[in-house]
Order: sequence, then structure tokens, then C-alpha cells
Amino acid sequence: MTSPAAGELAEKLSQQHSLTESEYKQLIDSRTPELAARLAELASDERRRVYGNAVYTRGLIEISNVCKNDCYYCGIRKSNAACDRFRLTQKQIVDAAGAGYGLGFRTFVMQGGEDGHFTDDVLCPIIEELKDRHPDCAVTLSLGERSFESYERLRRAGADRYLLRHEAADEELYGRLHPGSMSHANRMRCLEDLRGLGYQVGCGFMVGAPFQTSAHVAEDLKFIEEFRPDMCGIGPFLPQKDTPFAGMTAGTAELTCFLLSVIRLIHPPVLLPATTALETAAENGWERGILAGANVIMPNLSPPETRAKYALYDNKAVTGIDSLNKKKELQERMRAIGCELVDSRGDVLKI
Repeated sequence: MTSPAAGELAEKLSQQHSLTESEYKQLIDSRTPELAARLAELASDERRRVYGNAVYTRGLIEISNVCKNDCYYCGIRKSNAACDRFRLTQKQIVDAAGAGYGLGFRTFVMQGGEDGHFTDDVLCPIIEELKDRHPDCAVTLSLGERSFESYERLRRAGADRYLLRHEAADEELYGRLHPGSMSHANRMRCLEDLRGLGYQVGCGFMVGAPFQTSAHVAEDLKFIEEFRPDMCGIGPFLPQKDTPFAGMTAGTAELTCFLLSVIRLIHPPVLLPATTALETAAENGWERGILAGANVIMPNLSPPETRAKYALYDNKAVTGIDSLNKKKELQERMRAIGCELVDSRGDVLKI
């Protein structure tokens, strides 16, 4: 049963789109199925108010699982000798996007580890070719921390959006999830650089990460409220067998969906994905995320032979869209919950 105080906080968040950090913590600590249902109802109302019943698709192209970093939670970390490495060519990337375009995708997300092969000199021609071939499409990058000058070159080449999870607003927690060679301050610098260069910017964090408390999540929510990202990606922490966090408890779909609702209410125009991790963690995870307030899904357009190799966590859901039949199946899933896949860039709406 929802406490009166928690119910009041839910209504306050819906009306004011803001709570104090301590109130966010209280909301999380007070969650019940009834409170989650009420937040989902409020969040869905906001999603429909801003975006109607539209669900936007992003075609995910995983371009490399080579990474210089050693994040303790990640299956493609540098020290994982068991990782079967791959790197796509420009032709493979362009061909994957072309196939996706034929299926109606109008945003492509190039995601990968921090692979030194993908310099600006390599990436810029790929972005330029994608934009030349598909001028009505958006190109999103998710390639980690880079210099201001690099972000600037990629932006000039035509990149529209950049996804860079902040991972933890709390510096101490960030340090427990990453090696000493990585800096919380630099991650935040990158987000500010991207914003200043005119990208549509996405941040986000893992739900249920090792050592994470409700106080940490409350700090993340306050950061999102203040940063006001164009996109926000959250998904449950899922362990990977070849990492230092192999035996850790996974995050839950339940808390992830609760927080999706909260984030929608914090920032109603945000583009909010129901992630592959959520689809992996729970049956019909995409539907659960959309019903909680999300409005984006990211089917995989990568070559089939490389999808399993991009193993950030174990038992990754198969989310590839390779044919019109699979696209129709996905459309049917969305229609069953009162939503509609749309063939659109799906830019964030400024309200």
C-alpha cells in the first residue's frame, strides 16, 4: 500500500517536475506496486501529451568491441581475454544503415568501445557518407570520451546526437565502478562539451549497479533534472561472466521501470529508450518500458555474425531487425499496448 507521503510526492513530481534529492530518495525507498502503477499512469499521460502514441526506432550498429578502458562491469573491457574482438569496416556500417533505411529506420546509432582505430579521420568519412546517402536521417554516436576537438570534428561531419552515460553522479561511486585511469570530472566535461557543440545529448546510468544505493540514484535523478538531457538511457545492471563483477546481483526490471516513470515526469520531452538490457532482464521488457513512460526502442542492425560478440553483459536479448516481417512483428507488439512505431528521425521536442 502506498503511503500518503509517497503519493503526495508522486503528484508533486507530476505537477512541478522537480523534487529535492531527499524527496527522490524517499520516493524510491517508499515504492510499492501501487506507487509504481500510479507513476506509470502519470508518466504515460506525459508521454502522450508530448509525443502522442509514437514509439521511435533507432537502428543500432555496433561498430567495434575493442576498448582501451577497463570498466569493471563491462564485458568488452580491455582486460577480458575471452572477448572475441571485431571491428566493422566503413562498407559494413554503411550497408547496415542502408538495409535499415529500407526497413524504415531514420536514425542510426553507431555504438562501440573506445577503439583507437576509430580516429576522427576514420569516423568523419563514415558519417559524411551516411548523411550523403540518407540526408533525411539522424546519425547518433555512442563512442565514449573524446576531446573537445574530436567532438567538434564529428559534429561538423554531420553527427546529430551523442549518447554518453554519466554512469554515476556521485564521484565516489563512479570510482568504484571504473579504474583509476578514468575520471568522473572528465566524463562530466565531455557532457558539457557535447552540449556546447549543439549535439542532442544523452546521459544515463545502470540501475542496481554494484555498491549503488537509493541515495546514489536520487543524486542521479537530481543530476538529470538539472542537466535536462535530450535523451536518457537507463537499464538494469546485468553481470558479465568475465568481469570483476561476474557474481554480483543483477538490477531489476521493476526498479528500472519505476525510474523510467520518474525520469519522464522530471523532464517530459526527454527521448527515453526502453533498452536492450531491459528486454534482456524481463519478458516483454520493451513493452514494460514503454508502458512506464519510455518512447524509444533500439533494434539491432549490426551484421548477424557480430551481434553476440558485443557482449557487454551475459545472455543479451536478440533484438535484430533483418526483414519486413520482423519489423511487422515489432509493430504488432507496440500496437498491442496502444502505441505505434513511426518511421521518423524522432527529434526531441522543445516544449
